[in-house]
Amino acid sequence: MSAPTEPGRFISFEGIDGAGKSTHIEALAQWIRERGHPVLLTREPGGTPLAEQLRELVLHQPMDPLTEALLVFAARRDHLQQQILPALAQGVTVLCDRFTDATFAYQGGGRGFDLDVLAQLENWVQQGRQPDLTVWFDLPAATAAQRRSAARVPDRFEAQDEAFFDRAIAGYEKRRQQMPRRFVRIDARGERNTVWQQIEAALQSRPWW
Repeated sequence: MSAPTEPGRFISFEGIDGAGKSTHIEALAQWIRERGHPVLLTREPGGTPLAEQLRELVLHQPMDPLTEALLVFAARRDHLQQQILPALAQGVTVLCDRFTDATFAYQGGGRGFDLDVLAQLENWVQQGRQPDLTVWFDLPAATAAQRRSAARVPDRFEAQDEAFFDRAIAGYEKRRQQMPRRFVRIDARGERNTVWQQIEAALQSRPWW
């Protein structure tokens, strides 16, 4: 009789648009694979056919903050059930480009939506499941705006003003203070290699590899 598979690790990448997290998540996936661990690389909103459809609505259709939050959590529920939890049960490391901290930062901080409602939705949808590690790319809103302007046509979040992103950063910081053991703050102002060194140090400090 074979031994049960050890559960995989769940790692989320967080940060405002333009902070550089998407640049490094592929590199981290490769870093983990080189150490012999299978990886599922995914994103939120998204990660399943249904969640990707909901993502398109959230990013491009006007709606009020409650509708926005409900769609985000509906996408998250499907993502958890169809992708994240099955992968973890099979011993796969899940790297997710954003998870619930983004909802508290964007809808809670940026939009000013009721944090108690978000917490209730979080409880219903996740039933206590949080990432094992959250890598937060902390970058001033003004610097992120400069990076975004040179990269792509903005969606309805990326088009928000600097004050919105200042509030989102504050939302991330509040979550970090509430759950400091799973958060690692990355100073995202530096050059790519400098940022990567911080990420690598954070992973090496965990007794997983």
